[in-house]
Amino acid sequence: MDLPGGPRRVDPARGPWPLHDAAASRQSEQAALARGAPNALMQAAGLGVARLAIALAPVARSVQVLAGPGNNGGDGFVAARHLHAGGWRVQVLHLGDPAHAPADAAHALVQAQDAGVPIAPWSPQAASLPADLVIDALLGLGTSRAPTGALRDAILAAGSDGTPVLAVDLPSGLHPDTGQPLGDAAVRATATLALLTLKPGCFTGQGRDHAGQTWFDDLGVAPSPPSLWLAGPPTAAARPHAAHKGAFGDVIVVGGASGMVGAAWLAARAALAAGAGRVYVSLLDERAARLDPTRIELMSRDRWWSETPAGLGGATTVCGCGGGDAVGAALPALLAHAGRLVLDADALNQVAAERALGSLLAARRLRGQQTALTPHPLEAARLLGSDTRAVQADRVDAARRLAARYECCVVLKGSGSVVAAHGGATSINPTGNAALATPGSGDVLAGWMGGLWAQQPRADATAIAAAATWEHGHAADVFVAADVHRAAGPLRASDLVEAMARSRSAPQA
Repeated sequence: MDLPGGPRRVDPARGPWPLHDAAASRQSEQAALARGAPNALMQAAGLGVARLAIALAPVARSVQVLAGPGNNGGDGFVAARHLHAGGWRVQVLHLGDPAHAPADAAHALVQAQDAGVPIAPWSPQAASLPADLVIDALLGLGTSRAPTGALRDAILAAGSDGTPVLAVDLPSGLHPDTGQPLGDAAVRATATLALLTLKPGCFTGQGRDHAGQTWFDDLGVAPSPPSLWLAGPPTAAARPHAAHKGAFGDVIVVGGASGMVGAAWLAARAALAAGAGRVYVSLLDERAARLDPTRIELMSRDRWWSETPAGLGGATTVCGCGGGDAVGAALPALLAHAGRLVLDADALNQVAAERALGSLLAARRLRGQQTALTPHPLEAARLLGSDTRAVQADRVDAARRLAARYECCVVLKGSGSVVAAHGGATSINPTGNAALATPGSGDVLAGWMGGLWAQQPRADATAIAAAATWEHGHAADVFVAADVHRAAGPLRASDLVEAMARSRSAPQA
C-alpha cells in the first residue's frame, strides 16, 4: 500500500532501495533546506506522518504525540495539528524547552498552540493516559548518545502497554547507521516513517525489531547518491529450451567431517535445487556413506581438492560446510586453483586461524579468481581478530572491513544480512526472519549460492551473493506468511531447500 503523493511502504519485492547513512542524510537535509522555503520541509514531514497515522489506524480517534527537543519534535507538532484538525483527540507531551528549540520546531510549536492542540510537559502520569496510537517524535537523526533522564523514561514507556507506535524518521534511541540501540532504551515501533532518506539502521542489527514496518516519504526531494542499498529481488532468467545439464555448470561441495556429513549434503541439495547442472559431494570423512538416499541425483567425488588445477578452475566449489579441522588439508589447493569459491563455516575458521591461508585468499583476486565468504557474526569476529559484540555493533563496517582485508565478497549473516564487495557496493538484505534461526540454514545458503554461480560463471560474486541471500530470506518470509495460526517453529534446513525452490514462483510475502 502506498499513499498517493506521500509515504510508500518499503516492500522487499520492489527494491532496490537507496540507503543513506547519517552523514549522507544530513547532507541531503541541508541541501533540501537551502533550496526550499522556510519551514517547508518540516510541514511536509509532519503532514506525511499524519497521513500515515490515519492510514495505519483508520478507526483510531485518539493519539499521544511524544515531542522531543529538536526538529523531530517539530515534525510531531505538525502531525498533531493535522490530526487535531481531522477530529482526533490529541495529547502532545513535550520533552524540551521551547526557548531552546530550533527555529522550525519553535514555529511548528506555535502553530500547534494557535490551532488549539493540547500540549503539556511529559510526565509518567500524563503518559499513562490511554490512546489508540502513540507517535514517537522524540529523537531523530542528530542523536548520538544514549538517552538519559526523562527522555529515557519516555522511550521506555512508549507503547509499553501494547499501544501501536509510529516512529518519526527512526525509532528514538536507535543508531541510524548500525541498527543498534544507543543505550538501554530504544523505542520498539509498530511502524516507522523514514523522512527524506532511508536509514540503514532500520534494516540491520536490531533495527528491524525496533522499526517494525518501514515506510518512506522523500518529501518531494530528489535523492542524493546513496551510501549503500537495500537489495531487491533477483531477476530470473528463462532456461533455453534446448539446454542440457552441462549448460548449467558443476558444483562440488567439500565438507562433511566425521559427525557432520549432513551439512555437506544439505549444501549439495541446495545447489541442485538452485539449478546447477551436476552436483558432487567430496566428503572429508572417508568412512561415511557416499550417497544421500533422499537425493540420489547427488554424486560423490573423493578428494576433490586433489583434482588438476584445470579441473578445479572449471567448477564452482562450496567449501567448509561441516568441515571441522579436517577442511584445512583441502584449503591450500582450493584457494590456489578453484575458479569460483564459496567459503563457509569451518573453512572460515581455518582461514582465521592460519595467516598463510588468509594470504592465499587475498591473492585470489589478483589472479581473476572470485571468492564469496558467508560468515555469521562469530566467524566474522574470528576473521577480524575481534569479538562478536564489536561485529554486531556495526555490521556494515565489519562486512566492509572483511571484504577489504580478504579482497573478496562477504555476506555477513544475521538480521539484515550485509553483502559487501572489495572496492564495490554494499547492500543490506531485506528478507528473512527468525524461522531461519535453525541448524543448517547457513549450509543451505552456501550451497544455493554455489548453484546460482555455476549457472552464471561470469557473473560477479556480489550479484550472486545478493541474489542467493534474498531468495534464502524470501523462502522464510513465505513460510511465515502462510502460517495463519502463527504456530510454526523454525523452517528446518532440509525443508528450507524445498521451500526456496517453491518460493521462486510464490507471491512476495
